[in-house]
Amino acid sequence: MGATLAAFMDNYKQQLEKELARRIASIQAPPRLQEAMDYSLQAGGKRLRPLLLLATLESFGKKPQLGLEAAAALEMIHTYSLIHDDLPSMDNDDLRRGKPTNHKVYGEAAAVLAGDALLTYAFQLIAQSEVYTDRQKVQLIASLAEAAGPEGMVAGQMADMEGENQQLTLEELEYIHTNKTGRLLAFSIAAGALLAGASKEQQKHFQTYAYHIGLAFQIQDDILDIEGSEEKMGKPAGSDSAKLKSTYPHLLGMPRTKAMLQEHIDKALSALKQTNTNTQLLAELAELIANRDQ
Repeated sequence: MGATLAAFMDNYKQQLEKELARRIASIQAPPRLQEAMDYSLQAGGKRLRPLLLLATLESFGKKPQLGLEAAAALEMIHTYSLIHDDLPSMDNDDLRRGKPTNHKVYGEAAAVLAGDALLTYAFQLIAQSEVYTDRQKVQLIASLAEAAGPEGMVAGQMADMEGENQQLTLEELEYIHTNKTGRLLAFSIAAGALLAGASKEQQKHFQTYAYHIGLAFQIQDDILDIEGSEEKMGKPAGSDSAKLKSTYPHLLGMPRTKAMLQEHIDKALSALKQTNTNTQLLAELAELIANRDQ
């Protein structure tokens, strides 16, 4: 990781953490619900999606602080999805980021409600923003709802559940990951480009970048499920194999999987070059996605 990216991530992760803590503290909600929301939201993590949004703004020479509210909303929706994914009725996981999952601490019913609350409050946050124009609010809300809902992340989660104990095709696997993981990543880039005033041509190239890093992210996840360190990942290695899920290494073998990972990164970097913006941070983030160990 370059020094510039490291400094950017350190600075804006701190700002994001403060924004998230401030927003949760301001909610008038039952204390246990508020605590359960905060527990998962403050459990750490890479904050990759918000950082991609802020780095996109930076590539246009805009102040990343402009995107903090949208970035906080995005992280709330990502966190809600993790809470629900971990539930006994879904993936039934006991650990998330090295800590007991939400339902292990607060019970299944409270975890469901904490996820529901984070999902809905995310849209409230954008709608009540005093930073964005009405047009920007409508575009952000529509785009985020599409990315997170039945045509996006939720569709991917459903397909992922239905794909357990089955031999999926590569096309079916890419559908799952493009939606379950890729759509929120794509929103990160689209939201940053929208707030920066990107042209339609620029938006197209950023969309291509987002598509390829979304798949690269999931491919590296599949690699780490086999080769990763349980200590670094904060969850058991081999969990996908134990649930009999199709993965890229399972379908293609590890050498071809790693080659495909690099292909997606190369295509992402190629798309960036066509945006005519200062995309150093986004290029380094793409490499970080490919080389991460957790």
